[in-house]
Amino acid sequence: MTLKQSKQEHVTHQPQQQLTLSVAIRDDARFANFYAGPNEQVVYELQKQWTMHGEPFLFLWGSEGVGCSHLLQAACHYAEGLGHQSVYLPLDELVEYSPAVLESMEQLPLVALDNIQAVAGNKAWEEALFHLFNRIRDRQGHLLIAANNGPKKLNIELPDLVSRLTWGMTYQVEPLEDEDKVQALLLRAKRRGLNMGDDVARFILTRGPRDMQGLFDLLDQLDQASLSAQRKLTIPFIKAELEW
Repeated sequence: MTLKQSKQEHVTHQPQQQLTLSVAIRDDARFANFYAGPNEQVVYELQKQWTMHGEPFLFLWGSEGVGCSHLLQAACHYAEGLGHQSVYLPLDELVEYSPAVLESMEQLPLVALDNIQAVAGNKAWEEALFHLFNRIRDRQGHLLIAANNGPKKLNIELPDLVSRLTWGMTYQVEPLEDEDKVQALLLRAKRRGLNMGDDVARFILTRGPRDMQGLFDLLDQLDQASLSAQRKLTIPFIKAELEW
């Protein structure tokens, strides 16, 4: 089974199972191009996880588009940069498969489970997650979880699993204010090697989507368009390209 999401793949082989899972994560989902804004503490705790005083289990939650998935994938890149193997598992995509995909995952130093709300109410998946948590703790591994709500508001039916979800620290990933969104756009543009002024970023924000993923997707589109047209990314060019 392969989830084709990006250029980079993390492959986990399960020695006692016939199942081989290959999960792709975005190569550009890194801390370096995440504008933290009000979420600096969250980024700090994710990086601190590998220090002596770090928390081995972190639960992140926030509304769609605030960056929880980006942060989990960035944490995987960061761990691997330190020499620790990791696996990123988007449960909203895996829920249609057997929870057997979780077997032996505890052998990796870091397991990142995204969109855990997708398996709420699924008895088999809830039980499999409960046992995975126990195995990770027994091996003194690291676990990251992301969801669209806090641990006790996910409609998880297995009480013991709800208890496991509150093991470590819980952080809400806050949405960015407009000025922070401008800075996030400028940071993303700079990381792409794209020369974009503050006025252009603010123009995109006033006319474009309100969520960050939508804004980043629009920036990608404009970047490709400017390359094809051999034009600088200016307000007149954007108006013409998007018919704004």
